Amino acid sequence: MTGAARTTTRDIARAAVRAELAQVAFELFRREGFNKVTLDDLAAAAGVSRSTFLRYFGTKEDAVLGAFEGQDRKVADALRARPADEDDWTALRRALDAVIGRYHEDPAGALATTRLVYDTPSLCARHLEKQHSWRPALAEALADRAGSDGPPAIALTTRAGAALDCLNIALEYWTASDGRLDLVMLLDEAFASLKG
Repeated sequence: MTGAARTTTRDIARAAVRAELAQVAFELFRREGFNKVTLDDLAAAAGVSRSTFLRYFGTKEDAVLGAFEGQDRKVADALRARPADEDDWTALRRALDAVIGRYHEDPAGALATTRLVYDTPSLCARHLEKQHSWRPALAEALADRAGSDGPPAIALTTRAGAALDCLNIALEYWTASDGRLDLVMLLDEAFASLKG
């Protein structure tokens, strides 16, 4: 096992503290409203100093958006694992199951997080900015599936971007329905609307 792949006790402890701080922040944001809460408020609610809080999260937005970290890798890995004979569009749709699973595991928590992101302009903009960086990873995964050695073709990057738009539209409809609509069906419908 390499040093880069090994998870140390320190890494585990850091992840646990980060998760706890994020939970405290999320609860405070839900109760008080994102824009009314300061970094000092977050630190006080968590029982840590402001500098300690900032070691884990550089901004208030990061405390919320940390819940979405690593999703680009999950989707890209899931995409690479799809059957080789599956068309790109179907593979993209199925790969997104890797991230919508959490919406089934904790629907109330996922709905609250998604609503907070969509209802807070700074969070929504930052989330979309971060998600924009998923596109190259997905395009590369599509290129890998095709056995391409060079940079991904524009068609692959376009498909990756369209898949992410489908995900966001499905999430918007799901959130607007208060979680009553089935997210999987919404995502399937979004993808089907672009299948040509």
